[in-house]
Amino acid sequence: MSDYIKSLMDGVKAKNPSEPEFHQAVEEVVESLSLVLERHPEYRKAKILERIVEPERVVMFRVPWVDDQGNFQINRGFRIEMNSAIGPYKGGLRFHPSVNLGILKFLAFEQVFKNSLTTLPMGGGKGGSDFDPKGKSDNEVMRFCQSFMTELQRHIGQFTDVPAGDIGVGGREIGFLFGQYKRIRNEFTGVLTGKGLNWGGSLIRPEATGYGSVYFAAEMLATRGETFEGKTCLVSGSGNVAQYTVEKINELGGKVVTLSDSSGYIYDPTGINAEKLAFVMELKNARRGRIKEYADAFSGVTYTPVDPSLDHNPLWDHKADCAFPSATQNEINAKDAQNLLNNGVYLISEGANMPTTLEGVNLFLQEKILYGPAKAANAGGVAVSGLEMSQNSIRLSWSREEVDQHLQRIMKSIHKTCVDTAERFDTPGNYVNGANIGGFLKVADSMMDQGLV
Repeated sequence: MSDYIKSLMDGVKAKNPSEPEFHQAVEEVVESLSLVLERHPEYRKAKILERIVEPERVVMFRVPWVDDQGNFQINRGFRIEMNSAIGPYKGGLRFHPSVNLGILKFLAFEQVFKNSLTTLPMGGGKGGSDFDPKGKSDNEVMRFCQSFMTELQRHIGQFTDVPAGDIGVGGREIGFLFGQYKRIRNEFTGVLTGKGLNWGGSLIRPEATGYGSVYFAAEMLATRGETFEGKTCLVSGSGNVAQYTVEKINELGGKVVTLSDSSGYIYDPTGINAEKLAFVMELKNARRGRIKEYADAFSGVTYTPVDPSLDHNPLWDHKADCAFPSATQNEINAKDAQNLLNNGVYLISEGANMPTTLEGVNLFLQEKILYGPAKAANAGGVAVSGLEMSQNSIRLSWSREEVDQHLQRIMKSIHKTCVDTAERFDTPGNYVNGANIGGFLKVADSMMDQGLV
């Protein structure tokens, strides 16, 4: 089996050169799937793995727009339609200078398994652009979004592909994108999720990824008879996911002591309470400022700027019980992972996509801590996107309580799938195997049913 996996990985790397994030995502999944392929040779015969690593469709296009000074700007747009075996493609749009084909393919690949775990009928996709909304005026963002959607609208639809937001794509961007889709297509449909509440959005959607990762962590703690009460938590990032992770941890009795952005991180030993969190939300969502301002506003807070010369992130080097990486991919390397373990962290719930390197993941598995991988722990966001699609289809809006109950039920179900599947394949407590195999089986069986397509 190891020869087959090695041959598969060699093929992936040869066909997709210069895409290390995609190689990493595939390798992490196929290592778990060797357990399945030994028991189910039919998947190998049908070349399910060879098919699942190939996107069904890759769309790449030019996005021309005009800035406020009247200068022409050119960006590149993408949509990776990875797998539609269990439903229309579903996954976010990311606007960030780091966006390239390899990163979006890794995200789309992860999305396939994540969406499968939610129990909802959604395939996997991802898209975006190397456009950076940071520092742009509302009019510049609108002109970019309208140009981007002018091309993207040819490839999406409520029964085909339903994008959502991601890094750099919040309510403002979704609004501009939806307006242009409606203008061109002359139809009002649930083609995007993350919409405003007045025009088809869902309550709890902004909170969903952060809340979901905490609900998943609570389920992991419950396996040891514990709760969040009195737990000290490290959270990275300061965007949507991080903000609502802090809110829910506070609600459940925990204390968060860190937040970060691309310039550095703050450490607040007294904890980021509701008042301080409100400051962060206003800082980041309204003023679009830097997290350093938190340290200026509150006493006893340490701000540490990013130091590119370091081989680790000092945010992960504080005494704590739980960690919630909620910023971006590969923010925890092997040294960070060891620092977390040395500082007493025994629960990690990933709010960002693939925030831990393979070496870091292996350390967590080796130490048998409670480690919730992203495709399980952060599936709450896409789960509520799926619930938004359901509400759009039936032309109804559910209450906050109804959506939150659905979210909690879905996260419990994902946790149960991970635990049960890990046990079924003789690796009890291994949430990585549980999530990878649990997500894969539903997609693989659907692909088998639908023939060679």
